[in-house]
Amino acid sequence: MFIRNLLLASALAAALASGAAGAQSLPKPNEFYFDADAQTARPVIAVRETGEAAMDRLAKILERKPRAPAEAAQLAHLAMEAGRTELGRQLYGRALHEIDSGSAQWRAIHWNYAWDLYHAGAGEDALKIFVTLHNARGVSASWMPPTYAVVLWSLGRKDEALQWYAAAVRTEPDQWRNASRYAELLPNWRESDRATLVEVQKAWAANPPAWP
Repeated sequence: MFIRNLLLASALAAALASGAAGAQSLPKPNEFYFDADAQTARPVIAVRETGEAAMDRLAKILERKPRAPAEAAQLAHLAMEAGRTELGRQLYGRALHEIDSGSAQWRAIHWNYAWDLYHAGAGEDALKIFVTLHNARGVSASWMPPTYAVVLWSLGRKDEALQWYAAAVRTEPDQWRNASRYAELLPNWRESDRATLVEVQKAWAANPPAWP
């Protein structure tokens, strides 16, 4: 039962340890973003089951194995998908408490946490997590321009969103100059996220910002 999992995971959850504490400034866009950063922009999968079966198995693993960041992160994602946002925050905090900031898993968990916060309607918190991830690495990752464009646009920071979308176009003009390839380029995005990006693209096309 999911309620059992909720109570179990809440009891096991460590104090929230994430980059969401405190506001951080988003760096200005670079000129290009070619780094695939594949170890960051990926789901965290500890078990292959889905739905209730996955929740049951993950909860049992966490009961036996307190230090299991991948399992905690996957259960956090499932909880937030099910609308259990506070439980998801606790579990993500637990997962991040158990891993070193230099690991690829730390980066992937932050990336998934940020998207789950965004989809839960916590755009400001999502941006803080993305910025924590951004500041932890000296890379110009390809996920950054479209992701920041969507999050900033949703937060009403439209000028900044256009600057980030312009960075995507500078990097890969054939991919981002129009919206025709969004489903191919962003297969794991929700349709609503791609629809928001279409709004950004249209505003960019109407008045492309100049690169300094």
